[in-house]
Amino acid sequence: MTPAKRMEQRLKRLQEHLKRENPVLVEAVNQYRELDAVAQKLGLLSSNESYATQISWWPMISILGTFSAGKSSFINTFLDLDLQRTGNQAVDDRFTVITFSPDEEVRTLPGLALDGDPRFPFYQISEEIEHVSKGEGAKIDNYLQMKVAPSEKLRGKILIDSPGFDADEQRKATLRITDHIIELSDLVLVFFDARHPEPGAMQDTLEHLVKGALRRNDSSKFLFILNQIDTSAREDNLEDIVSSWQKALVQQGLSAGSFHILFNDKLAVPVANESVWARYVSKRDADYQRIMARIEGVNTGRVYRIIGAIESQANEIEQQAIPRLRQALQRWKKQVLMADALAFGLLAIVLVTMSIEFGYWEGFFFNPPWLMSLMGNLWATGAVIAAVACLVLGIHYLIRNRLAKRIAASLSRDDSFGNLSAAFLKSTKFWRSIFQSTPAGWGSRTRKRLDVIRHATDRFVQYLNDRFTSPSGVKAKSS
Repeated sequence: MTPAKRMEQRLKRLQEHLKRENPVLVEAVNQYRELDAVAQKLGLLSSNESYATQISWWPMISILGTFSAGKSSFINTFLDLDLQRTGNQAVDDRFTVITFSPDEEVRTLPGLALDGDPRFPFYQISEEIEHVSKGEGAKIDNYLQMKVAPSEKLRGKILIDSPGFDADEQRKATLRITDHIIELSDLVLVFFDARHPEPGAMQDTLEHLVKGALRRNDSSKFLFILNQIDTSAREDNLEDIVSSWQKALVQQGLSAGSFHILFNDKLAVPVANESVWARYVSKRDADYQRIMARIEGVNTGRVYRIIGAIESQANEIEQQAIPRLRQALQRWKKQVLMADALAFGLLAIVLVTMSIEFGYWEGFFFNPPWLMSLMGNLWATGAVIAAVACLVLGIHYLIRNRLAKRIAASLSRDDSFGNLSAAFLKSTKFWRSIFQSTPAGWGSRTRKRLDVIRHATDRFVQYLNDRFTSPSGVKAKSS
């Protein structure tokens, strides 16, 4: 089976799964097919790639933080299950993907269950791990595990618990997975320990959040949570701790997102001053309700995010990929012309110097002894002309190919819109002139295809709005 057919089968399985769990998104897969066709024509995607596989089709909530920040306790309380081990030490040193189980069993599955299943957002993540940490891709079970649990809170969602980031030895691979999770998540809960609220223990992770925020427009999905704040109740300095914590995060560059406090009733020890404790509980309850509201909203938000991603991809192709390819082609043309002039200039100097040495010049006239006999033989003349033409073309194509590879190496291979390097190399094939400034596969028809895709997503958004909103106040008809 060809790679293209395997990808098509994968998309068909995705649609079948969506028909059962989220039918409204079935048509969105077809729009991704259209977008894939455009990207493959441009060379941004290969035949075995699809933009549809680069997103999570189920809402994802990821939980990051240090070992002592209370992530596992929060998950157990949220699910009303004793699922994750708790403690101040490294009780779980792998990313745990938690999904819904239709029966009453809680099961733990190895990382291969995620790496080998295209329905989950970690499909073939072992290959990416291998790229950043040689030899680690084969150890996928050291990084990932999946747990299935019979909690209705998980139905239609994916919950991801991360290992702590303050004692991990395999940092490159762990941070690569963290990046992957952050990009795909609809909601990111970042936990801090109120007993040690300084962000130093999560320096690497915070740097990734800051860098990612510079290229993303979804910073509102981050919730920063100062957990176990009850430990400050005896000193009654809630506001001071929260203020200094927020200030420290802002100094790290995290100016977006929302800030919350939490503590677990089962683990907290109330203080004698009832008014102080009531203030702590009131603030905690209000923040907890806001967190729960955000979690409940991820299902609807995910649908809009998927549809929005289609339009964003179409815009990125036209507004980012094409201009960058044009710039690269212009740079390539200039470099080839300069290199050609230099190479052929040097060749001409060498040939003239040799002809002078052989005495082929009579004043300013080139008159070698074999010239007249050559001109009298059409076949020989044709052969010489052909040989010279082949030499010139050979030198020219050697120059343009080497320069194309050099420029391609400087272009990105993993932009969100695809492989810019591969698209550039497609535009510099030997049959394309260096004076063609339009990238291969681009033209008015391709632009119209993108317009059709964008118009389809606009209609899709209107359809979603009819389902979820009613500005006129008229109750929408159920479909």
